[in-house]
Amino acid sequence: MYQTVHINPALPNKPRSSVLVIYTGGTLGMVYDRLNDQLVPFDFEQILDRVPEIRRLDFELTVVTLNELIDSSNMKPDHWIDLGRIIRKNYVDFDSFVILHGTDTMAYTASALSFLLEGLNKPVILTGAQLPIGVARTDARENFITALEIAAAQENGRPMVPEVCIYFNSLLLRGNRAKKKESVHFNAFHSENYPHLAMAGVSIEYNTPFIRSYDPEAHLVLHEEMETQVMVLPLFPGINRQVIGAILGIPGLRGLILETYGAGNAPTDTWFLNALKSAVDRGLIIANVSQCDGGRVTQGRYQTSKLLQQIGVVSGGDLTVEAAVTKLMFLLAGEPDPDRLKKRLAEPICGEMSV
Repeated sequence: MYQTVHINPALPNKPRSSVLVIYTGGTLGMVYDRLNDQLVPFDFEQILDRVPEIRRLDFELTVVTLNELIDSSNMKPDHWIDLGRIIRKNYVDFDSFVILHGTDTMAYTASALSFLLEGLNKPVILTGAQLPIGVARTDARENFITALEIAAAQENGRPMVPEVCIYFNSLLLRGNRAKKKESVHFNAFHSENYPHLAMAGVSIEYNTPFIRSYDPEAHLVLHEEMETQVMVLPLFPGINRQVIGAILGIPGLRGLILETYGAGNAPTDTWFLNALKSAVDRGLIIANVSQCDGGRVTQGRYQTSKLLQQIGVVSGGDLTVEAAVTKLMFLLAGEPDPDRLKKRLAEPICGEMSV
């Protein structure tokens, strides 16, 4: 059982919507403990004291706190699946979901949930903060309140954003398109290869053409496996065969995200290409993504990337590294046919890449 707090500020009127808030940990929920001179997690029983704006909302919310709060640096695939289980268990009873999460791995969690929650037809909004809620200049209150507003937003009885998103510093981004870009400024997340889904100013303006359409026939299916035997390899000038050999020789390695230069280019040294080809031939799935935040891999545009294509490296298009890692984990766990796996890796599953 999780610690649960139920709040219905709409009373005595009927609430227009219901939101389940899942607090996983992270900076947002921290307050200053004067006695011990340190930041500690605050009790969500006191949420109305910390965020009195909640009293003016016209929908109900229920906050569940994980039994063990997680610094986002410690987030693991098992935690993603646990979050998916909480959403599945409560899917019928709530109109939408808000996940309070540390910023460092938020884009990984958002990407993972977009794959794990097949048939999702309700908002799942992740948000957090750069400063704790107990600090005077915190961004936590605005991020939290606006994430709640977006989660509860409906038009003609249907949710405005029926997909996994990240809300941060006035912008709503598709979860599997977002990256953390700032560690000290409030505009922590960006989405270079896909437009924002909404912008919150005086009013919340929705970028409707880019929001996934509501599907009245959809039914939620939770996938409960992720393959963790994957690796990310960023290329750099001077990378040597010992490093490549050590990584490709990791026992049990099943997937590799190769971070290449520009539009998907890599060294053309014979030893390098031979090492990759040998790995592909023995069944390793290798996806090519760019080190650039914007743009995309176009294998074959230059000779250097054409050689990768010829040896069986899969183009990751405009996938972020976060989406590429979680997509590969997802496919390796659930797709036994290697050819079909490669085909699905190169094609969009839930809006994570452009066609």
